[in-house]
Amino acid sequence: MKGRFPLSSCALFISALFASHSAFAETSIYSASEKAIKIAQETIIVDGHIDVPYRVKEKWVDVTKATEGGDFDYPRAVSGGLNAPFMSIYVPASLDNSPESTQLAHELIDSVEAIVARAPDKFAIAKSPSDVKSQFEKGLISMPMGMENGSPIQGDLANLTAFYERGIRYITLAHSQANHISDSSYDLRRKWKGLSPFGKTLVGEMNNIGIMLDISHVSDDAFYQVIELTKVPVIASHSSLRRFTPGFERNMDDEMIKKLGENGGVIMINFGSSFVSKEAGKWRSGLTAARKALVEKEGEDSPKLENFEENYRKEVPYPYSTLDEVLDHIDHVVKLIGVDHVGIGSDYDGVGDSLPIGLKDVASFPNLVQGLLDRGYSRTDIEKILSGNLLRVWQQVEDYAKEHAEGYTENHVASH
Repeated sequence: MKGRFPLSSCALFISALFASHSAFAETSIYSASEKAIKIAQETIIVDGHIDVPYRVKEKWVDVTKATEGGDFDYPRAVSGGLNAPFMSIYVPASLDNSPESTQLAHELIDSVEAIVARAPDKFAIAKSPSDVKSQFEKGLISMPMGMENGSPIQGDLANLTAFYERGIRYITLAHSQANHISDSSYDLRRKWKGLSPFGKTLVGEMNNIGIMLDISHVSDDAFYQVIELTKVPVIASHSSLRRFTPGFERNMDDEMIKKLGENGGVIMINFGSSFVSKEAGKWRSGLTAARKALVEKEGEDSPKLENFEENYRKEVPYPYSTLDEVLDHIDHVVKLIGVDHVGIGSDYDGVGDSLPIGLKDVASFPNLVQGLLDRGYSRTDIEKILSGNLLRVWQQVEDYAKEHAEGYTENHVASH
């Protein structure tokens, strides 16, 4: 039997049990067949972006056991077959280029190490594709790490090395504001008109050390500059498609996706409803406008602001996207550049109560597999989407760094 969880009647029961406790599962039109569950259990599933570290910082919970809230814990991961979630080392944009940003990043890495230390029979840090594969065979859930927002680098390549040594294997260059590396898709100031001078240097240094470049969150200009400079494929760890969310620059448009394909990279689809459908984005804009109107009318001290979003949702129900709409994003990438360039970057624990019907938590991956089967994807292609494509890019980045290091050593010896 291939894989981490031998599939038995017990495994099927556990999967069904936890699926029944997922939000909206009782009313969901989605259900996974035994075949879909089997594929999910027997295949490495890499999720490019899960915000567990910041979740447990804000309010500590023990995710090595079942938890009441959130989108991730060990039992649900086992149920869904998730076995290589990238833990997001997220640093807020407000801390850019400061000692505080670097300290927070190290603290969040500490928290991932603490999760593994509490349950070494369940989890293990993964620093390479080979780690993921060997830990999968041992029945462990791998925890590779990606840094969301390059602010903790502080313009110092020694910090880049330190974070690499601690296990950071991708860096999202910016977040919600321009930082000392790159412009952000959310920041209209366009401080650097793409990458900063240091950011352009950092692209090469990340190539050389073996850290994947993540272009989620950056501006369009920054994306194209990264593509021009990088020597290896890049990833979008948690982005979806602008075709379905017109005007939302945080997502990628068709021309960018084509460039990503030429680069050999992978776009990992974000599940958040506002990333998936334009209706959810419009709802969020309506909420913001309504809140602004209330503040203008009654001031920042209005008691109506305390539960404003909750009350707004009662009057204007949130238009949750669906698993089918997530699949539309995957289909479109495949149509544009092929099945070798799409993956999963759910943003679980990072997008709040905006997850699609059918994909409410990490126990839902069999539903995704079922959807892919229903749309005619082969098992080989499903395995590429679930992990193969990301592991390929990660291996290419690792191989390039190794070749660079060997070449540097040979040249250094020859010059002396």
